[in-house]
Amino acid sequence: MKLHIVLVQYFLTALMVFILPIYYAHSAEDVITVEIFKFQFTPQEITIKPGTTVRWINKEKRQYHSVWFEQLGEPEPDYFFPDEHYDRKFSNEGSFPYRCGPHPKMTGVVHVKK
Repeated sequence: MKLHIVLVQYFLTALMVFILPIYYAHSAEDVITVEIFKFQFTPQEITIKPGTTVRWINKEKRQYHSVWFEQLGEPEPDYFFPDEHYDRKFSNEGSFPYRCGPHPKMTGVVHVKK
């Protein structure tokens, strides 16, 4: 019985020390955050690697926004409200300009490069 407890403790320690840090380091690199506050995307331009997800988080107190890749011919997306977010994964290389649907002066660009 004591051997069983020691093995379980060893396994949990190994999990915490070796496996979880690798998982979280990998996950953190795969999601880049852009904040929306005071009618601005911050940062306004980002450069990421293919396979990365960008998360836009609405940090306004009362205002809704959208992230619209209009130049790609996409329809205007749904709005998201304070404390909500929108995610998009970028698989292909290129530059992808976007704007806020209801606020056309709010613009940004996602550059995807290897």
